[in-house]
Amino acid sequence: MTYCLGIKTRTGLVALADTRLTSGSEVTINKKISIHEVEHHSLFIMTSGLRSVRDKAITYFREVLSERDANFNKLYKAVNAFGEQVRRVAREDKMALGEAGLAFNLFAIVGGQLEDDDEHKLYLLYPEGNWIEVGPNTPFFIIGNSGYGTPILRRGLKYETPLPDALKIGFLSFDSTRVSANDVDFPIDVAVYERDSFHMIEHRFEKEDVEQIAHQWGALLVSSVQRLPSDWMAPIFEHSRQPAE
Repeated sequence: MTYCLGIKTRTGLVALADTRLTSGSEVTINKKISIHEVEHHSLFIMTSGLRSVRDKAITYFREVLSERDANFNKLYKAVNAFGEQVRRVAREDKMALGEAGLAFNLFAIVGGQLEDDDEHKLYLLYPEGNWIEVGPNTPFFIIGNSGYGTPILRRGLKYETPLPDALKIGFLSFDSTRVSANDVDFPIDVAVYERDSFHMIEHRFEKEDVEQIAHQWGALLVSSVQRLPSDWMAPIFEHSRQPAE
């Protein structure tokens, strides 16, 4: 399983992806963020699904970029082009994959800014090649294992959240997934894009780099629970030997 998170705030974008690939009993590490930058063209692609499908679609897309990059002055045009390559791979491989009992299930998050975009953009691409754009009311997309990490994003992340805080919340979303699912783990790759910069900042975090943050977050959760009011539980515990402190 995969965990890939894309966040859009007023001031920029955050992309975060785990690197674990599981096939039966075999576990390998592979980068799931692909970054493409040429002058005033800066974008990232994160994918979930079969690695063979992902690698083929990305290879085709890179070829398109090398031949037609000047034609892409807005990000949605590049997303359309990537969607075309996903459909191309589907035409070539979907039937054979189905016969082998494998699903053609490539999802992608694409974010960035091209020269004629009025601001940075974030899109979710479906296996059929169609897409939707993130909105300010729910400024994030997750692909892969989305259930465990979504609650903290819905509670804590806003469109006005500063980029450093957005990355903190994104990491805590990943950490919630990591402790709940045995197929999502370190290292994690992070890319941050500041509005109108046309440059992605990349970094890989190993477990030891952020382990203390995860421990501190767990301790803060425990202490916060202990500080919550208890009077609302009185009808349950007033006749119990266990006091509601």
